[in-house]
Amino acid sequence: MDHLRYSGLPFEEQRAAFLAIVSADPLIRDALARARSLDLPDWLVVSGALYNSVWNHLTGKPSGYGIRDVDLFYFDDSDLSYEAEDVVIRRAAEHFEGLPLPVEVRNQARVHLWYPQKFGQPCPRYTSSSESVSHFASKTHAVGVRYEDGQLGLVAPFGLDDVFSFRIVPNRVTDNQRTHEVKGARARENWPEITVVAW
Repeated sequence: MDHLRYSGLPFEEQRAAFLAIVSADPLIRDALARARSLDLPDWLVVSGALYNSVWNHLTGKPSGYGIRDVDLFYFDDSDLSYEAEDVVIRRAAEHFEGLPLPVEVRNQARVHLWYPQKFGQPCPRYTSSSESVSHFASKTHAVGVRYEDGQLGLVAPFGLDDVFSFRIVPNRVTDNQRTHEVKGARARENWPEITVVAW
């Protein structure tokens, strides 16, 4: 199987292929439909569930293989309390009940409040869900999808060529070498076709 068949193509062709693959995946299709009906502000399904589904498709693996959870971002700066976010997390847990994978819901307006304690360094105060995607430890992981006017929209600040080239590339905007290396090593266990670019 030619798993690199989309590598090096123009962005618009890669974008069309990416959205076609994720929208055809039963797990992602269900997660996106439920996320849309949850109707959170500035929501995005992001990261692993998306690029892992693309890798599964291109290597002939089943839907959901190697995927731990579905990450759902939203952005609401009207109330930055943990309690407000927890209300959304609990509502989402009921809403996504029956999905084969857990859904991790996080308000990106709050990340700067807990990130320093968890990761030992400061984090900028994001202004949107899309902005937070651009700070992922690996550029390859910086992808997000949501419905916009009934169509699937894509957030990919670094493009898609690394995804389609099975190449995990560091994003040095923050000092996140450990996360890049841990996620890269785990990805190679599931998809040995992957190359992890050193930090």
